[in-house]
Amino acid sequence: MAISATTLMQRFANDHRLSPEECAAMCDAAIYTRTAEASRAIHSTIWPKVIISASGMATGGRVLHHLKECLGNPRNTILLAGFQAAGTRGDKLARGERELRIHGQDWPVKAEIVKLDSMSAHADYDDLLRWLGHLSQPPKKVFITHGEPAAAASLQQKISERFGWPAIVPALGDMFEL
Repeated sequence: MAISATTLMQRFANDHRLSPEECAAMCDAAIYTRTAEASRAIHSTIWPKVIISASGMATGGRVLHHLKECLGNPRNTILLAGFQAAGTRGDKLARGERELRIHGQDWPVKAEIVKLDSMSAHADYDDLLRWLGHLSQPPKKVFITHGEPAAAASLQQKISERFGWPAIVPALGDMFEL
């Protein structure tokens, strides 16, 4: 996704504030890997590096290979950006667990773990309420299908109070006719 976003930044240069030079510098600042093999090869060099990998909650994908390579070294920092859902590897790291199970094996956590709560790929409830406030017509129903149960219930209440719209937090298996 980051590679695609970078390509879009370059293709639609008139739709953002960066100058062509700033955009090129930003896009050329990293080495992008498109395959799992190229991603794993990152660790074959001894040079210092910053690895930005998807699956912010460390639930699967290439990040697991990076974690296996980096967790055991106290000179490394694992930076968790944004929300970590309960029970995920990211949550376990954020809570300070000293071992992490990856691919059926326990890996010692000796790296420094830092969590940035200020970064998230998701809109918060203020952002969502602001977006909803700009709708030209009220929706017939608002379905809240993402987030922790308490946060979803809170958003449901805020939507109902602010807009008077029916907001629903469906349970697994609920069916609705649209």
